[in-house]
Amino acid sequence: MNVQVTHAHLPQPVLPSCPVQKLLRGQKAIVTGASSGIGRAIALALGNAGADVVINYVAGEDKAEEACDQIRHGGSRAIALRADVADEAQVQAMFRQTIERFGTVDILVNNAGLQQDANFEDLSLAQWNKVIGVNLTGQFLCAREAVREFKRRGVQAEISCSAGKILCISSVHEVIPWAGHVNYAASKGGVMLMMKSIAQEVAPYRIRVNSICPGAIRTPINMQAWDTPAAYDELLKLIPYKRIGEPEEIGRAAVWLCSDYADYVHGVSLFVDGGMTLYPGFETGG
Repeated sequence: MNVQVTHAHLPQPVLPSCPVQKLLRGQKAIVTGASSGIGRAIALALGNAGADVVINYVAGEDKAEEACDQIRHGGSRAIALRADVADEAQVQAMFRQTIERFGTVDILVNNAGLQQDANFEDLSLAQWNKVIGVNLTGQFLCAREAVREFKRRGVQAEISCSAGKILCISSVHEVIPWAGHVNYAASKGGVMLMMKSIAQEVAPYRIRVNSICPGAIRTPINMQAWDTPAAYDELLKLIPYKRIGEPEEIGRAAVWLCSDYADYVHGVSLFVDGGMTLYPGFETGG
């Protein structure tokens, strides 16, 4: 019997649940915007890999504390710290509190981000400034504090062969233009060159700086793109691999990039996107 199966009806895979090595044992991590979505998945993955984790949040304290409880249940320490990453004083206070509680910071995951969308001619200065402030300036402020701590402490060979790791969460839209989302795309394009420029400058200090660029991931921020069969079918036109990504997949990529297994990976944008940046509209010649 010849049964045709459309891409839209391919099953969503069951992600493996194999044990995670404690690749990050003894390390201390800050994950910004970690009370939900990709940030939460990264924080849980780092904790599962042995790191003690600061769950940064600006809203949703109950969710942040719930994530902390889950990390503690796995044997790592976790604390929730409220801070607006676009506010210099709050960022500095978050790092100060982290160092007081954990002794140092080994890993920064710059995840906090948001969208405020509008057609370009309707895009307000407030919307522009809000998105750039959180998505780009926030990453700058946190990265600067992390670099200061990494350089102060230096390499602790028994913990890691690098002095510290910064992981910027960017987007496929650091390279793919996005009409109607000019502020968001501009912020992620800025993250890309900021990340590479920081990486170039701090490499001699054995500080590694990289980005993960997610494509379509099943999170609340983009629910309208996948929460109905029609929307999901339309989304799959943009994804050669013909499925949406899961937050846990970004978490596993983050663990690897923050581990010594990736010690020679520096200044790289790792696209985790099911091939979205292959521009699938051209798969049949455009």
